[in-house]
Amino acid sequence: MPSLAFDILQRPEFAMLRLQLEAGQRVFSEPSAMAGMAPAIELKAGLKGGLMGSVGRMLAGENLVVNTYRAAGGPGELLLAPAAVGDIIHYRLARSRLLLQRGAYLANSEGVEVSASWAGARGFFSGQGLVLLQAQGDGDIFFNAYGAVLQIDVSHDYIVDTGYVVAFEDTLQYNVSALPGLGIGKQAKAFFFGGEGLVVRFSGQGKVWVQTRTIGPLLNWVHAFRPQKRSD
Repeated sequence: MPSLAFDILQRPEFAMLRLQLEAGQRVFSEPSAMAGMAPAIELKAGLKGGLMGSVGRMLAGENLVVNTYRAAGGPGELLLAPAAVGDIIHYRLARSRLLLQRGAYLANSEGVEVSASWAGARGFFSGQGLVLLQAQGDGDIFFNAYGAVLQIDVSHDYIVDTGYVVAFEDTLQYNVSALPGLGIGKQAKAFFFGGEGLVVRFSGQGKVWVQTRTIGPLLNWVHAFRPQKRSD
C-alpha cells in the first residue's frame, strides 16, 4: 500500500495532521478530528468492521463511528486535529501490529485494520480499561499524545508508568505491576482502584512511545483552584 503524503504542523504542543489525498484515495479517522478539508473530499460517517468491531473500539476508549474521507472530486487537502493538546506520531505498518493506549488513535490509511485487543488482567490493573486498541496490516497509522512524545528503543527491559504509555510495538512483551518499594496497602490501592504506582515492564526488542504529561496530575492541580461554595 503506497504511503500517504502528509506533514505534521504546529508540533509538539498543538499538532495538526495535514494530508494530501490523491484522487480516489481514502483515509479513516475519529469523527471529531476533522478541522478542514478541500471541496474535493467526500466525508461519510458510519460503523467500520461491523457491529462487534465497533463495540470493541468503544471498549478501547474510541468512538463507535469512524469517519471515512475520500478524494472523490480529485486530489485535495485534509486537516485532522486530535482532542488532546500534544503531538502526533506517524507509524508505518508493514504486515505488523501496533498496540495503542485508549484515546490515542487519530487516523489510518487503507490497508490498516484498527480493532480492539483484549488485554486481560494487564489492562484492568493498568487502570486504563480491559481493552487496548490494535492497528495491524500494511499502511499508515497516526496516533496522538497529551504533551510531547519520546520514542524509546527497548533492547532488553524497560519500565514505564502506566499513565505515560501511548503506544508500543507488539514485538515487546509486557506486564503490569506495582512500583517496587510501595507498601502492601498502596499496592492494593493501585491494583484495585487504578491509583498511582503502577508500571508497565517491557521486555524484548521494540519501540515504546511515552508522553510527557498525563491528565491525572493536571486535574489534581486544577482541583485546588476550583470555586468553593461559601457558607453563610
